[in-house]
Amino acid sequence: MDKINIKRLAEELNLSTSTISRALQDSYQIGAATKQRVLELAKKLNYQPNPHASSLGSSRSKTIAVVIPEVFDSYFALAINGIEAVAQAQGYHVLIYLTHERLQLEQEILHAFRSGRVDGVVISVSAETTSTAHIQALRAQGVPVVFFDRAADDVDTARVTTNDTESAYQATCHLIERRCTTLLLLSISRHLSIGRQRIAGYRQALTEHGLAFRDDDIVDCGQDPEANRELLEATLRARPGIDGIISTVEMLTESTYQACYALHRRIPQDVKVVSFYNSRSAAILNPSLTTISQPAFEMGKTAATLLLKALRNPKSTLVAENVVLPSVLTIRNSTASIG
Repeated sequence: MDKINIKRLAEELNLSTSTISRALQDSYQIGAATKQRVLELAKKLNYQPNPHASSLGSSRSKTIAVVIPEVFDSYFALAINGIEAVAQAQGYHVLIYLTHERLQLEQEILHAFRSGRVDGVVISVSAETTSTAHIQALRAQGVPVVFFDRAADDVDTARVTTNDTESAYQATCHLIERRCTTLLLLSISRHLSIGRQRIAGYRQALTEHGLAFRDDDIVDCGQDPEANRELLEATLRARPGIDGIISTVEMLTESTYQACYALHRRIPQDVKVVSFYNSRSAAILNPSLTTISQPAFEMGKTAATLLLKALRNPKSTLVAENVVLPSVLTIRNSTASIG
């Protein structure tokens, strides 16, 4: 049996090979009716594309990069699944890069992309990212970039986030409704928009309920779980009146529980805890954890969809794309009312 190739499809449909190629790549330049004719014939003749030859001919790698701070947080694992679901369905490979919350490593990774290694980038910036020249340089070379979860304010491109201000506000209100009066907010970055928004929501809730906002009620944590535990122990020991804790990062939850146990501060009797947390383990922690859960899988799918849309249509702009997906407060035993 003769091998079915683009030339054979072109002859059958009386179209040019370039039209066939663009139709198979879902190009915006080809009308829907023509695409449908090409796809139907390709299916009928069992056409199997040559990914290597296709990428050479189009000067594309058919690969996108996902750049994230770490994979300890189950949010990022779920988001990657969402990104891959969209990318694989459209014939793209996905490469995962970790910055380990370091700006220098993030800069090196994006600099390497300027050689044409990937067609586009989905990124959640590191906790250290204050300068965005490396992101701007990549975009200047025509590589589309989409932010998800953590975005850089001064880069005009698409971003997929959740309602961080409202979510932190809800978490704080919930603790106040459970009669907490001295609340800590655990953060890993105040300069990122995601950190500022969660602090803003926390502050708004305190103000509306007549509670004072104090800067030292925000605890700046790092990447070392042991150091975070020691910091929280010292804070709780120095301030025994603390009766509520909001963790804005999943990785800080373990340190919070450990610090409370070490000081015999009972959860929820002495301290109530809420965490931004996506892992299913929340329900089996002791006590089970009240959580703010982000729609991680959907955020990943949406970010990948926006990126691939830009790759299909180079004339499209990502500037106006700003998608906000709501998070969900799930109440469990770590904030239970006692007595």
